[in-house]
Amino acid sequence: MTTTTTQNTITFDATGQAIGRLATQVAKTLMGKHKATYLPHIDGGDIVVVENITKLSIPAKKMTDKIYYHHTMHPGHLQERTLREIWEKDPADVLRRAVQNMMPKNRLHTDRMKRLKIS
Repeated sequence: MTTTTTQNTITFDATGQAIGRLATQVAKTLMGKHKATYLPHIDGGDIVVVENITKLSIPAKKMTDKIYYHHTMHPGHLQERTLREIWEKDPADVLRRAVQNMMPKNRLHTDRMKRLKIS
């Protein structure tokens, strides 16, 4: 069974939105769950463009308390970064990480994430 779907470009405005609520909307759109033709094993999602990423609403407490962990696979090399450190370096990376963790970890993951454009 072959299914052909067309990809539309959907734009989200991040002004004043909470990061988690925006990330869930973006993840659902990338997976194609908003379409009636959704099938979990077929990549039928749309292209997502997020604008005004620097105007996201992030509480001050979350900026200091939210910690991202990364292990280099060497003994004793667990690295920690706060949300503030990542935000100052690249605000788009904060939303990209949130969306990436909400997507299913399967073979369609990388193709879906390539359709996410953050400006």
